[in-house]
Amino acid sequence: MKIPCIMDCDPGHDDAIALVLAYGSDKIDIQAITTTAGNQTIEKTTNNALRIMTFLGAEIPVAAGCAKPLFRDLIIAPEVHGESGLDGPELPDPAYDAQPVHAVELMAETVRKSKEKITIVPTGALTNVALFLMTYPELKGRIERISLMGGACWGGNWTPAAEFNILVDPEAARIVFESGIPITMSGLDVTHKAYITDDDRELFRSIGTRTSILVAEWLDFFAKFHKDNFDFKGSPLHDPCAVVWLINPDLFTARDCHVDIETSGKVTTGSTVVDYYDVLKKEKNATVLFDVRRKDFVDLLAGQLEKMP
Repeated sequence: MKIPCIMDCDPGHDDAIALVLAYGSDKIDIQAITTTAGNQTIEKTTNNALRIMTFLGAEIPVAAGCAKPLFRDLIIAPEVHGESGLDGPELPDPAYDAQPVHAVELMAETVRKSKEKITIVPTGALTNVALFLMTYPELKGRIERISLMGGACWGGNWTPAAEFNILVDPEAARIVFESGIPITMSGLDVTHKAYITDDDRELFRSIGTRTSILVAEWLDFFAKFHKDNFDFKGSPLHDPCAVVWLINPDLFTARDCHVDIETSGKVTTGSTVVDYYDVLKKEKNATVLFDVRRKDFVDLLAGQLEKMP
């Protein structure tokens, strides 16, 4: 049976690849897509989600969500993802419109009508998810799991202590991590190991389908940023980790930990404080991913692209 999912995202090159992977998987059923501001403004991320679905020939309901964090000014990342939020290859204009409701309402509607519990896959700031949990607390029991990309046990990528998605809205992240819903956290500890090399990009390109070529061209753009700014072995595929874990969790090494979110630190705001050694003896509220079998990760993505048009 497929896992019914809501994809909550801010596309974003790695969000886009996560959407492609989830849509093409025979293990995931995307029932709705909700967008948030983060990598770019809400108008741009929503337009990108619609363009991606149009490219794929899908008409999954898309709804725009929060244009800013719960209590803070918005941080965006045009230096990573470009002016459109998804610079690089051309995508078609949207063939359909976003839903005339807020993302939180689409989440609630999707959860209510699903016969099975819903898994939420957030790959951006957690603003929409937190607002959903606060607005519809009676639906919390209908959420199977939250498989998110965000945070880190050791170090950040936007500040020394904080990963971007959590830093954008740490108050929302705290609400989500304190919700009691099972959480899988794909943080920088694992996503920096799920990197794509130049050879991997050429592998995807050589598959020769329109989708595989699109993914390779997205990665061409994404790779330039990482080569210019980091000394990595390749381009980390952050957001797809949250999807791949649902498809094949055996590819990952994980540990159940208690995770707190720092919201008021002078230099640590947005950090995910992972009690790796169980010092506090608090209830473990997240399955935190730390390692991935990288070659198998790449092979899974390549195998998926081979099945898509």
